[in-house]
Amino acid sequence: MKDKNTEAKVALAPNFIREIMKEDLRTNKWGGRVVTRFPPEPNGYPHIGHAKAICIDFGLAAEFGGVCHLRFDDTNPTKEEQEYIDAIKEDVRWLGFNWGEHEYYGSDYFDQMYEWALQLIKDGKAYVDDLKPDQIRAYRGTLTEPGKESPYRNRPVEENLDLFERMKAGEFEDGSRVLRAKIDMASPNLNMRDPVMYRILKAPHPRTGDTWNIYPMYDWAHGLEDSIEKVTHSICTLEFEDHRPLYDWFLDQLDVYHPQQIEFARLNLTYTVMSKRKLLKLVEEGHVGGWGDPRMPTISGMRRRGYPPEAIRNFCERIGVAKRDSMVDVSLLEYFVREELNKHALRYMGVLRPLRVVIDNYPEDTVEELEAINNPEDPAAGTRKVPFSKVIYIEREDFREDPPRKFYRLAPGREVRLRYAYFVTCVDVVKDEKTGEITELHCTYDPATRGGDSPDGRKVKSTLHWVSAAHAMNAEVRLYDRLFTTPDPNEVEQGQDFMANLNPNSLEVLNACKIEPSLVGAKPGTRFQFERQGYLCVDPDSTHDKPVFNRTVTLRDTWAKIEKAQGGS
Repeated sequence: MKDKNTEAKVALAPNFIREIMKEDLRTNKWGGRVVTRFPPEPNGYPHIGHAKAICIDFGLAAEFGGVCHLRFDDTNPTKEEQEYIDAIKEDVRWLGFNWGEHEYYGSDYFDQMYEWALQLIKDGKAYVDDLKPDQIRAYRGTLTEPGKESPYRNRPVEENLDLFERMKAGEFEDGSRVLRAKIDMASPNLNMRDPVMYRILKAPHPRTGDTWNIYPMYDWAHGLEDSIEKVTHSICTLEFEDHRPLYDWFLDQLDVYHPQQIEFARLNLTYTVMSKRKLLKLVEEGHVGGWGDPRMPTISGMRRRGYPPEAIRNFCERIGVAKRDSMVDVSLLEYFVREELNKHALRYMGVLRPLRVVIDNYPEDTVEELEAINNPEDPAAGTRKVPFSKVIYIEREDFREDPPRKFYRLAPGREVRLRYAYFVTCVDVVKDEKTGEITELHCTYDPATRGGDSPDGRKVKSTLHWVSAAHAMNAEVRLYDRLFTTPDPNEVEQGQDFMANLNPNSLEVLNACKIEPSLVGAKPGTRFQFERQGYLCVDPDSTHDKPVFNRTVTLRDTWAKIEKAQGGS
């Protein structure tokens, strides 16, 4: 596929929410307003699934001249940390979106939520329940059996008001009482069977301190927050579709501003887990190096690995927005990463597993400055000078002493091209006397082939990258593979969990790599292509004396091959 085809496919990707907004604007349903919100819980780092939600919430609001609020759903202080708030804000900005003055917190509305809870109690639509959590679950019933009313369901209003105020004052122990909505214990929708609105939780809150001993549940808080902020389109993932009747019920009972909740299918990606609980387990048990590990599907992990934000946005637009769950091949995401990097990443030469090569007939103490193209896709990127000398390094895998059929790279007696340099021919192989390992090659070069072309028209079947041994920098390169060995890591045999599918070879660290000197001082986050090796990014661990690179993706494009096989453009 070419860039123009990719752009066309991105533009035509189906998005039913976009169509809803167009119709609402046409009918002036919300007075010409479009107000969305991205409402993360600050209990973990955002992942690629959140990136899809961010692109929908912020992207559609911008497309229709509206605004998107960044609202932190900080209603559970035992799991929330400032670290997560900071990470979420950084990730949203990095993806290219800005909430401006519209930064909000669920805790901003605790006082108003409490007053509305009192209103429902006074209206006989909420009650304090003394049942323990396991009893509430048992009374709730099943999908085929109705629930059973709590013995405390018909408490007098005054008693409920008194108990609820005492819950707020901290008189009761955690878990001893809850406030529940009085709806319908026989409802076919389990979410409508007297859901819990508040629980006792004597934990300090990062923003409100020790003010509160009770905290609102998500289903109670979510719609009220949307209402207060005058959201027009409350966009959430499909698992909240069964919660929408409850969202509507609370707002209708209070007779307040009522946004429209719209659900879409969440992103499922092959070889990836999206559950925050599972990602936290990977972090806490040390299977990865933290939330920002480049193997993680977190936005911070992808940023550290070298994924451009444009690629993630294009991917999210390409997969569209639908109502039906599906699994997206991770190769499609990698395709968009390659497409973006191919256009903008500068090319350099780096040898990951170096093999020393001595060019016997090249003059001693001579250094040539050869001209190399920075990016053939971008003429404006210009050229650079690359030093060439008598001793160079090539990739160990680019030589075979006894080459198999269709191996066209260097071998005894064979001639190949050195990128931007000369034709060379292997004339001798030096091995370690004890191990038999090849330690050095001896070659001759043809001075007439400077720049990589032969004046007599002879052809070679392979072009190798290289670096000058006298000028090369030592570098560490981290090669990443899939974090899991199966397309759906959640599918396991009985008695196992998703950890059984962890890939023990998801990271390979190469410490003896050689890179050209043009890369001296490259800043963390800078992306390159190592010719024939893939796209890499400078890691924050990098230093001036020992640069560290993460391989973002290889050059091999699996998705393009899939589309070609299926007849795609």
